[in-house]
Amino acid sequence: MNQTDPVIAILGIGTAVPDFRLDQADTSQRLAQALSENPDSARWAKRIFKQCGVEARYTCEPALLESAEDCRYFSQISNRPVPSTAERMETYKRESVPLGLNAARKALLDGKVELSDITHLITVSCTGQFLPGLDATLVQQLGLAVTVNRIPLNFLGCAAGLKAVCLSRQIVSSNPSAKVLIVCVELCTLHIQPSSQREALFGASFFGDGSSACIVGSTGPNHNGIFQLGNDHSILLPESAEEMVWEVGNYGFDLYLSTNIPKLIGRFIPEQVEHLINGGQKPDLWAIHPGGKGIIDTLEEIYGLSDEQTRPSRNVLRNYGNMSSATILFVLYEMRQELESSGSGPTNGLSLAFGPGLTCEMIQISYLPSVTFQDQFLDEVHV
Repeated sequence: MNQTDPVIAILGIGTAVPDFRLDQADTSQRLAQALSENPDSARWAKRIFKQCGVEARYTCEPALLESAEDCRYFSQISNRPVPSTAERMETYKRESVPLGLNAARKALLDGKVELSDITHLITVSCTGQFLPGLDATLVQQLGLAVTVNRIPLNFLGCAAGLKAVCLSRQIVSSNPSAKVLIVCVELCTLHIQPSSQREALFGASFFGDGSSACIVGSTGPNHNGIFQLGNDHSILLPESAEEMVWEVGNYGFDLYLSTNIPKLIGRFIPEQVEHLINGGQKPDLWAIHPGGKGIIDTLEEIYGLSDEQTRPSRNVLRNYGNMSSATILFVLYEMRQELESSGSGPTNGLSLAFGPGLTCEMIQISYLPSVTFQDQFLDEVHV
């Protein structure tokens, strides 16, 4: 890359989580108490909670920290009514906006981007809806121009955050002066089900709440540490439509995740990665959406990745759980911090995320360390 050429990049990233922290061991114990009359389910829940790679998550719902006897989401032994879908959507409407505002403001500050520079707003969520939506509300409360181009991506699942990044790159590619603000908000814990079924318990074991935001735009030779965005690729995997199902029920959204998902990723994704890198070298950076521990394990085995290469994804899974679409920006933020701390030079990589369909979104990324006018001047002097 010629240093004087503008590049399309993620210019700034912001993340936010709710105030309430779910300790994995404590949550597992309380859930096991709620399943005391179904010992097989209790034992299975304890095992999956321990093995899923999560130590803590965050929730917008303080009721999930109550004792098993008092928690409305653990209705197996509680006499209190289970929250309806309408009640859960009221909570989503109340809690999603401040979380999204927090992440958006951090991204703007991190990228040193003014509100007046934002031309497009992409909002992403699959865990709740209301109208006027999150996009319109953020325009008003952030103070964005009322003419900003709003693009809501709703109910697309875990891959939608990276889909928004890919779409933003395409927007800026056709309009280099555009600046796209992406805001992802997911309140996954609102959909914990009062069930002893393994599918419901599996979903309850590793999903968390969080919001992330980023700015995508063109930048010149002077910049902070950024991820340049390259070619992207989207694929709907064959024979996979029933492996991840997300439907609206009377008591929140009902999620089904097949145990075959890591195997299907291992079967179909290598060909798609080869298509994207087009004969190039294996990437050094791997920003993998931690949709589950098995997904990271599968890609690690296929590509012979080191602990260092998968550490950002595993750290996010361990400390926050799977926050659906918001998670991939947490991974990129963690990765950028590690690269900055180590004093890394320019490094090529790949980011991948998976969602219902099964869908895979992927994009080439390149970490570019901070470059200032002074750095450029000194380089020219030494030449």
